[in-house]
Amino acid sequence: MLDFVIRNARLPGSAGELKDIGFSKGRIAAIEPKLVADSPSYDAQGCLCCGGLCETHIHLDKSRIVDRCTPEPSRSEPNHMKRVQAAKPTFTVEDIYNRAKASLESCIKQGTSRMRTHAEIDLPVGTKCIEALTQLQKEYAWAIDLEICAFAQEGLSNAPEADKALVKALETGAKTIGGAPNYDVDHPAQINRVFELARHYDIDIDMHIDSGHDPASLDLHLVAELTDKYKYGGRVAMGHVTKVSGLPTAKQKDIAKKLADAGVAVTALPATDLFVLARHVDYNVPRCVTDLNLFAEQGCNCSISSNNILNPFTPFGDGSLIRMANLHANTLQVGQAERITELFSMISDRSAKLMNLKDYGIKVGSQAEVTVIDAKSPVEAVATCAPVLAVFKRGRQTVRRDRAELLPP
Repeated sequence: MLDFVIRNARLPGSAGELKDIGFSKGRIAAIEPKLVADSPSYDAQGCLCCGGLCETHIHLDKSRIVDRCTPEPSRSEPNHMKRVQAAKPTFTVEDIYNRAKASLESCIKQGTSRMRTHAEIDLPVGTKCIEALTQLQKEYAWAIDLEICAFAQEGLSNAPEADKALVKALETGAKTIGGAPNYDVDHPAQINRVFELARHYDIDIDMHIDSGHDPASLDLHLVAELTDKYKYGGRVAMGHVTKVSGLPTAKQKDIAKKLADAGVAVTALPATDLFVLARHVDYNVPRCVTDLNLFAEQGCNCSISSNNILNPFTPFGDGSLIRMANLHANTLQVGQAERITELFSMISDRSAKLMNLKDYGIKVGSQAEVTVIDAKSPVEAVATCAPVLAVFKRGRQTVRRDRAELLPP
């Protein structure tokens, strides 16, 4: 007995035949043409239907603060970090909750139904972010699975208070641990501590690694070595990794293969990296965005995510992962259909794999979770920044958007 049916769905990779997707008790129970059922239904009208979009790297806790931060002093000295630091004393649990709620709802409306949000535990904020995000996690479980990744943004190896707050976060709601060794006086010490805590709590790792333009020094090698040493393959991800874009293609391939062999995934954050990086030159500005197609072609799992929304690191954003895939394609000059299709997978099934989601995807037995996009294929969705028309989560519709229509005289 089916509870609900999505009719005339066009699945990614299908040969054009439309399918019906039947839900029962919050799970996908059947996928076949013209299901016979008297259940309530939604007509997808041949639109692309995929598993819910997956946001692997976003900072809900410091979103929407651009209006309370000092203006950017100049292009060459933007002071993103200092401007955010100056705003942190104004953070309260209620404030974080309200800003994060607005960003979370925007992401849900754009088709995201799985999310890993990175939460900072540095003083003076401490675990306020964890408290606010845990509240949202419960309140919005009807629309999204929200995973919290705790990390120290401003240094860990020389900040015992941050270490204590990190441990508290892992004991009170965070299910993933992150890090930002770029901002630590001792990069290896922070990375080793992150692995130590991850192993102790048996949780996954998702760190900010090698953000910048100069590839002379790379932390990714230590991450790969520790992943291999502790047999943590498939449980480690790295965001940014922009320094490798400054290397020759052959060396980039070698690094991609090394990460693939170790089981380390890579997340590109094009909106932030394009805005923040390469401020050291006035013309012929490098892109500083990791070529995810190149990495995927070497066997490395990859995802594309939003990172920041409406703060000094990224003063733009609406939570659309489809727009992020489009931005990545534009930046890396991706024009081949098969490579664009791969980018779409980096906001859907590849992202789900990065987060080790076992109940994801349009297959019988998975969570009844579908995003309906106004396109006929993943390529069209990315190329046109196609709007999301509907989202279903746990067997019920959570988002509805009407198509825009012309009204001729």
